[in-house]
Amino acid sequence: MKTASDLVSAAKARVKEVSIADADQAIRDAAVLVDVREADEFAAGHLPGAIHISRGMLEFRFSGMPALQSRDIAIVLYCKTSGRAALAGAALHEMGYLNVLNLAGGFDAWVAAGKPVAKPVPPSYE
Repeated sequence: MKTASDLVSAAKARVKEVSIADADQAIRDAAVLVDVREADEFAAGHLPGAIHISRGMLEFRFSGMPALQSRDIAIVLYCKTSGRAALAGAALHEMGYLNVLNLAGGFDAWVAAGKPVAKPVPPSYE
C-alpha cells in the first residue's frame, strides 16, 4: 500500500520544480500563479499575484474557468512545503497541461528567502 509520502515522491518525479532563486522569473513568465493551500492559509499570507485554488478543488476550477482551459498556459503552483503542489501538478499533467512548475520548498522556502508576502487588508469601518 502506498503512503502519502510515496504519492508525493512519485508526483515530484513527474512535475518540474523551480528553485526559489529562479522563482521570480518563472512567476513573471507564467500565465497563472496558483496557491493550492487551504483558504485560511492563503488568507494569512500568500505570494503576490497568486490566485487561490485549494488542492481539493483544483481539477474542478481548472475545468470550469475558461481562462485556465488552454493546455499550453504556463502555471506555477505552490503550497506550504511543496507536497500538495506536486500532487496538484501531477493532476494537471493528467489533465493534459504541458507547462506546470512547482515552487521548490513552497511558501515556507519563499518566506525563509525573505521574499515579499501579500496579506489581505482588513476593511476599515472608520
